[in-house]
Amino acid sequence: MASSFRDSAHWRDSARDARFYMVDANASFPLLLFLIHMKIWTLLLAIFFMVFFSVVARFGFTVPVFFRWFRSTLAGSRKYAIPWWKE
Repeated sequence: MASSFRDSAHWRDSARDARFYMVDANASFPLLLFLIHMKIWTLLLAIFFMVFFSVVARFGFTVPVFFRWFRSTLAGSRKYAIPWWKE
């Protein structure tokens, strides 16, 4: 029985994202918030974050990578060496 686990598990599996079925582990905080403070807005917030993390994962991003991509998209392709206020 232990050998079948060793055959199916590998050290590279430690880099995978934590998931509970299809829900990303990053959605656990809003779910915890909902369980502590059961109101309709916390339920909607938890559902929103679960959908958000699912959509982000569907496009192949992790959450930190998505926010880095979003920040670089907002900043644009032109990067200045000297800020405008020091010119």
